[in-house]
Amino acid sequence: MEKNSKIYIAGHRGMVGSAIKKHLETAGFQNIITRTSRELDLRQQEPVKAFFEQEKPEYVFLAAAKVGGIVANNTYRAEFLYDNLMIQNNIVHAAYIAGVTKLMFLGSSCIYPKLAPQPMKEEYLLTGELEATNEPYAIAKIAGIKLCDAYRAQYGCNYISVMPTNLYGLNDNYDLNNSHVLPALIRKMHEAKMKDEAEVVVWGSGTPKREFLHADDMAEACIYLMGNYNEEGLVNIGVGKDITIKELALLIKEIVEYKGELVFDASKPDGTPRKLMDVTKLNNLGWQAKIGLKEGIQAVYQDVMQKGF
Repeated sequence: MEKNSKIYIAGHRGMVGSAIKKHLETAGFQNIITRTSRELDLRQQEPVKAFFEQEKPEYVFLAAAKVGGIVANNTYRAEFLYDNLMIQNNIVHAAYIAGVTKLMFLGSSCIYPKLAPQPMKEEYLLTGELEATNEPYAIAKIAGIKLCDAYRAQYGCNYISVMPTNLYGLNDNYDLNNSHVLPALIRKMHEAKMKDEAEVVVWGSGTPKREFLHADDMAEACIYLMGNYNEEGLVNIGVGKDITIKELALLIKEIVEYKGELVFDASKPDGTPRKLMDVTKLNNLGWQAKIGLKEGIQAVYQDVMQKGF
């Protein structure tokens, strides 16, 4: 990408998209185009096609998606499958018609089988059953990867796919009904601290292990790969280290300075037992994560303290 290249970020107001936009602007890229969901419904084929025909972006970061935690994924199964399929299908095809130079599709670590060997290598895709609670979202993302590969194979499109691990950062979702575990724990403990509550209930047993990557690291990795990766398949983006949910909760408790007790409700679903990315491929391409988990959560909590939830 050149500094004057026309770049479209789909999903620029989300956590990942906003981080990519911020890092591109910091690096001196000035020709960035965006549309809010009100301005352009990405689920509608004709408006998306018209947008690409009019704007003719050279590079596309496809970060737009319907996302959420275990409850949202399991409750709105039809929406998670339909909305995500429509968004990515419309953008990928419109990009092809408009002659986009390069497109990056952003997926999720939930594409891997529930009981995949750990750490998860890129080649483990489609080698086993998915986690049931987020299967519709995972199937949509797998379809996105295969769509990019198919357009590469049939039409010669330079479309690449990246799979981030669990993300956190600025502009995260703190809605307790729809958020992921890290922002949910921050909000729960902060509010319990403000109300001087004696305990905070954490969903699940606390034993599952998860890997967490700051959105700023994710953005840097995406921009780096847009400039340095041009192959089919996918690239994992992560830190290569994980932590149990209990350890995460205790770390957040320390950072928030919550003095009460943590109670783990084992009647709630745990999800996949472990999700650790193998980041050998990414590291060999020349990129490594830089932001430590404690440092990253402290920065996020300070931002929340200033802006609110």
